[in-house]
Amino acid sequence: MKFVLVFLYLFFSVFGLILMKKGGNAGSVSFNDSNVGLSINIISFIGLLFYVVSFLLYTKVVTSYDLSFIIPIITGISQILILLASWGILKETISKQGIIGAIIIIIGIIIMNIKK
Repeated sequence: MKFVLVFLYLFFSVFGLILMKKGGNAGSVSFNDSNVGLSINIISFIGLLFYVVSFLLYTKVVTSYDLSFIIPIITGISQILILLASWGILKETISKQGIIGAIIIIIGIIIMNIKK
């Protein structure tokens, strides 16, 4: 069950960021007299909702595992997934440094999980 939470956190976090980027709208807030207005397109709004869900899942994940174990792992995996999703969905280019960095992250995750 705990790994399902990690998977869901990664899914909502990565796709929340991708949708916010895809929406391309940071939104705007306006204050008039006693009214507050919010303007954001639907794709960015869905991305924001995904990211809020990912934050709620993150709080559950960090209370379910040892922090020194889970934070480096989910941070590394999310960085790699964002790199791949931005390449595959947003058609961004991946530099040689990005590839080398992803390989180093993977090696680090493996080393962290070698049993003593």
